[in-house]
Amino acid sequence: MASSFDEGLLVGLLIGEGHFGGDGRQPQVTLRMHERHEALFRWLESTFPGGRLYGPYDHGGRRYYQWMARGAYLREELVPLLRRALGPSLDRYAHTRFLQMCDRYARQLGIGPPASPKPEDRPAPTREQPSSRDTSLGHRAAAAFAALREAGGVQPSTD
Repeated sequence: MASSFDEGLLVGLLIGEGHFGGDGRQPQVTLRMHERHEALFRWLESTFPGGRLYGPYDHGGRRYYQWMARGAYLREELVPLLRRALGPSLDRYAHTRFLQMCDRYARQLGIGPPASPKPEDRPAPTREQPSSRDTSLGHRAAAAFAALREAGGVQPSTD
């Protein structure tokens, strides 16, 4: 059984390094970090056994582990924890991303969608996050590639 400290550490890791999303069919929460954090991933694996640890992967000269929460574990354990612990006063951006995942996958998570954040609780649009007016595929693709470039995953073409 995870202690409140363990749960707080997990929430902090997800705020700083996690991804709240899915593959279009099922929601998932992903934590990906360099292999030098292997001990931390082994701790996650033993403390939160409902998640799955993958890796190490070697991709583009980077070696990393990836911890994922999906299915019943995400629905029954992690989402309730995040609903309790992750609010806009703690981290507005991560809270908004979590709410977006819950809205998009409400049926799969077996929940009514949480109340959408009030306008003052929404993060200001950035290059990585276009405003709600910029919903065309082109704007979303441009934002996705900009985020990848900033993360070092895609380099601009020199053609």
